[in-house]
Amino acid sequence: MPDVATRIEQHRGLLSPAERRVAEVVLRDPEAVAFGTVAKVAELAGTSGASVMRLATRLGFTGFGGLQASVQATIGQQLRPAAERIRSERGSDVVSRTLRAEVDNVQRTLDAVDARSFDAAVRLLADTRHPVFVIAGDAETGVGAMFATALSLVRPDVTQVGGSDVAVARQLSACGEGSVVVAIDLRRYERWVVDHVARAVAAGATAIAVTDSLLSPLAARAEVSFTVFAEGAGVFDSHVGTLALANALVTGAAARLRRSATARLDAVEGAWRAAGALVE
Repeated sequence: MPDVATRIEQHRGLLSPAERRVAEVVLRDPEAVAFGTVAKVAELAGTSGASVMRLATRLGFTGFGGLQASVQATIGQQLRPAAERIRSERGSDVVSRTLRAEVDNVQRTLDAVDARSFDAAVRLLADTRHPVFVIAGDAETGVGAMFATALSLVRPDVTQVGGSDVAVARQLSACGEGSVVVAIDLRRYERWVVDHVARAVAAGATAIAVTDSLLSPLAARAEVSFTVFAEGAGVFDSHVGTLALANALVTGAAARLRRSATARLDAVEGAWRAAGALVE
């Protein structure tokens, strides 16, 4: 029987706006669904209890109780005992809060990785016959740059796309059948990222989405999607989980390209030494 996230993905195109908001709560705050009420879930989604019930029915459950039971089963193995959680609370200072938040982001992001999706993404990234284009929203530009740079060290033909619409269109003009587009963006999704990814896919490219929800407009256009967790300890989203996933994808591609990646890294290292670019 498919889990809740899989059912939501399967029914994504059929959900009303209100049902989508409820589905977002289910995906982003499963504990609220597992241990809450219809009224509480409706409040979190900014909609009515009827919308919560309609989503449960649309997903094939016999009311909210069925949805709740499925969510409870999914997260049951992920919840630590209360005593362990209490012992982990070692202070309320910024550093302690940040440590807890970032460890949680990395663990939840990597725990959510589906093995088949990961293998599919690595195969796409390691296929040196086709170029890879990396498109990231403004807040994720740094992660996109690190991903593109690391990937370019183990394989050729990797481009980080950015700039004005004219510059982006020019860079993507060679993006067609067989090309791979890695799209990285979190809510609120930037229109230029979504639009250019859609055009690239329409031209025959395959998209890999790194985003924060199965209901993201990037996930809707992607062949392979990964959900990252980005809860910050302060007012801003965290990008640590996203970076951890990016590192895992590069590591997977490097392993698949072991011989050619090693030769490429040796050549780069030789060029650095010849130029005296590094201080030993």
